[in-house]
Order: sequence, then structure tokens, then C-alpha cells
Amino acid sequence: MPNSPSRGTDSVFRRRLLIGLGLLLAAALTAGLVARLSGGGHSARPSSASSPTVPLSPAPSPVHSAAPSASSSAPATGSAGPTVARPPHTTSPTEFATAFARTLWSYDTRALTQQSFVSGLRLWLTPESQYADASSVEAQVPDPVLWSRMRDNAQTSTATISEAHLPDAFQRAIGKDPGSLTAAYMYAVTVTGKVAVSWTGGGRGAEDRAITLAVQCRPQQDCALAAIAPTVYP
Repeated sequence: MPNSPSRGTDSVFRRRLLIGLGLLLAAALTAGLVARLSGGGHSARPSSASSPTVPLSPAPSPVHSAAPSASSSAPATGSAGPTVARPPHTTSPTEFATAFARTLWSYDTRALTQQSFVSGLRLWLTPESQYADASSVEAQVPDPVLWSRMRDNAQTSTATISEAHLPDAFQRAIGKDPGSLTAAYMYAVTVTGKVAVSWTGGGRGAEDRAITLAVQCRPQQDCALAAIAPTVYP
């Protein structure tokens, strides 16, 4: 059955949004605004074949956080045991992005299935379907086969967020055209942090991560996730 014109328009908009955010992040990186990841590139990311670890993948002022807040760690209801944290009630793009990155990078494969983890992350998406890009979120989660292997190894991950900020390139763009923000109230937020992973047999590992999110924060409404921009490495 052919796609409807509106669905095609939504797809084009989301693609342009991701491309635009990717360009903003690239500009911010060249300005030295995003912390350099350990190892400097994809070579620093452990492969799933050689290790049980997962391939490692803005308010105007930075947010520093080492522990989840009560609002961002409230579990979703409807199931027993550990669940995926629900979105916080906040109008701050950086506070929201901090909470989401912590949730995305923290998991317990012993207690959660891949499907339940993905479903929990979908709750963070904006209800405005023309902006919500679920596929960009799901792309950050190990596929069911890899998740099963991780579960066999009782793998868990805990994230510590270092900071979250609006890339300078994004702020300059909004400064030049303030009206562009009011179309969808979308903010680009870059979050950096460190992830500690452990698995059966006492195995442990840690590495730095960085991600840029498209966060929608309309006036007098809680922020919501629109999409995850492609990661760019220095």
C-alpha cells in the first residue's frame, strides 16, 4: 500500500531535522565544544564479537550531574522489577537531555528485554508525530540477538553524566534567526558522560560517550524527545 503524502512529508522533515542537527554538532566539534571521546574515534569502541559489552555508541547553561534525580528515575508502571525510567517533568532542554542520556546508557539485561527497553524509551518521544523519530532512538539500542547475548552474560551498564549544553553553533543560528525556534521549539543538546559496564565473571569496562539530541520544549509544557542526531567524532 503506497505511503500517504502526509507520511512522506513527515519522513522528509525528520530526515532534514537529523541532517541539520548533525551539521550543528559537526560545527560545535570543530570549535572544540564537545569533549573528545577516549581513543578519538570508532577504533575505541569494543566490538560485540570480541567482548560481551555493548558497542558504545540544551537550558543555555551546562548541567552537571552524577546521580539520577527523583523526577528522572521514576520507573514506568505496569511491570514488576526494574523498569525504564520515565521522562522528567521539566522545561529545561539540558535537564531533559541529561535524564534521557542517563536512561539510554543505563540498563540491566537480566531484568529487561530488548523490546521492553525500547518501549520504555519510546515514552520519551514527543506526541507530535511529525517531529518524533523513533527509529533514531531504536538505532541506539542493541538488536534483539545482541541483547540476548548480553543477557546470557548478565550485562549491566551504569551511566554518569558529565555535562549537557546547547552547542555554540546552534545558539548562533538561533541568534541570527530567533523566529526559527518558535516553529517547533526544538533545541539541539549535546550530552557527554561515562558508562561503566559489568558482566559475568567479574568483567568490567568503562568508556566516554557523547550524543546530540533534538529536544522539544514548548512554552508551559514538559520537554520531550524528537530525535537523536548522528554522532560525530572529533
